[in-house]
Amino acid sequence: MDETNQKIKLIPVEAPANDRLDRWIASLLPDLSRSAIRKLVDAGLILVDDKAVKSSHRVSPGETVSVRLPEPEPLDPLAEDIPLDIQHEDDWLLVVNKPPGMVVHPAGALRSGTLVNALLGHAQLSTVNGDLRPGIVHRLDKDTSGLLVVAKDDTTHRKLSAQLEAKEVSRRYVAVCWGHPTENAGTIETMINRSRRDRTRMSVSSEGRVAVTHYEVLGRYAFLSLLDVRLETGRTHQIRVHLDHIGHPVFGDPVYNGGDKRLKGISPLYRSKAATLLKGVERQMLHARQLVFSHPTTGAEMSFEKEPPEDMQEVLRQLEG
Repeated sequence: MDETNQKIKLIPVEAPANDRLDRWIASLLPDLSRSAIRKLVDAGLILVDDKAVKSSHRVSPGETVSVRLPEPEPLDPLAEDIPLDIQHEDDWLLVVNKPPGMVVHPAGALRSGTLVNALLGHAQLSTVNGDLRPGIVHRLDKDTSGLLVVAKDDTTHRKLSAQLEAKEVSRRYVAVCWGHPTENAGTIETMINRSRRDRTRMSVSSEGRVAVTHYEVLGRYAFLSLLDVRLETGRTHQIRVHLDHIGHPVFGDPVYNGGDKRLKGISPLYRSKAATLLKGVERQMLHARQLVFSHPTTGAEMSFEKEPPEDMQEVLRQLEG
């Protein structure tokens, strides 16, 4: 086994134990998914008392587990000639309108076709976030469309990040959600943490980081509502998690209960219409429509607004019809 550039963790097993090896390691090293742990076990990179075992091995007090973590492969995003919908550009920053379906930055096996690849083909970017996320001050989920500010230099990046931290950046979204919120306006405040069952999901938890979302109902339809949503904090998947938490998940979001499973709770009068409408969408109906911040260099107020893309406009037309 090539041990070059590998980190080793030695973990003594203490009572109580008798848990599966993969589950036990996942509880201690939450950055590793169960599937990643099983791959390490199969590759002989996780040993118990220096012996190869299966993922189903039951750990016992007195054993020592060694976890050998290969260094991640270097990932230098390549500049690509991908069209950008640029709303503003100057010597310090850009504001772009990200289309749905585009990932913001490379990760894992995904190395091309991202917003970062497109940006690198257009301009020089800040290096504050390292090689993987040059210029990226804040992110949008792959299937969320809308406005993002991107920094060209490190000073601009740090100043924009400071504005976000101080809650001086206004980010408003428009969302189509299932059902009808009881109030016409409200605030959702919870803790959000990564799900223990599925590391790709976030969930409301008694632990994690505080997340605050404000919403206002713009329209009520037979089985859906149109919301204006304002972020006070910017946690991963925050709007999607919060709207699901109050029982009104984002329409078309299968990850957070906004997909086909939601049809069971719809009145038979509208179920067929809802199913037809749902088949016509390929993503969650969530769009970052407004972005307001102070220019880090000039101090001028920068305000941008972009209407949702055609797929979301079509849903709204059908609802209004």
